Amino acid sequence: MSAPGRIRLRLYVAGPSPRSARTIDSIRRLCEGPLAGGCDLEIVDLYQQPGLAAQDGVVAAPTLLRLSPLPARRVSGDLTDERRVLATLGLDAAGASPLQAAQQQQQQDLGIGGADA
Repeated sequence: MSAPGRIRLRLYVAGPSPRSARTIDSIRRLCEGPLAGGCDLEIVDLYQQPGLAAQDGVVAAPTLLRLSPLPARRVSGDLTDERRVLATLGLDAAGASPLQAAQQQQQQDLGIGGADA
């Protein structure tokens, strides 16, 4: 379990293929770069843990889930485009740490802290 206040990611891959290896490398670089120090990454093989994939509603690989902070978000397909991955996961707010960006996105999704606040 990850520490409170950290971004928790789960990456689904399909076996030990070259595409899986490239995807894992790409997401690890993301966790060591823009998300450094505030990210926990779990890597799951769809073939080895199909029950967990079904629980998360994952049917294709690669798929990256942002499990926390809530609400959960997902991005599938080519995960080598860092900007697209960060934006889709709600981790790209300008001038904010990734955790702050996720928290800002969470507030927007819940309708808290908008222009009327």
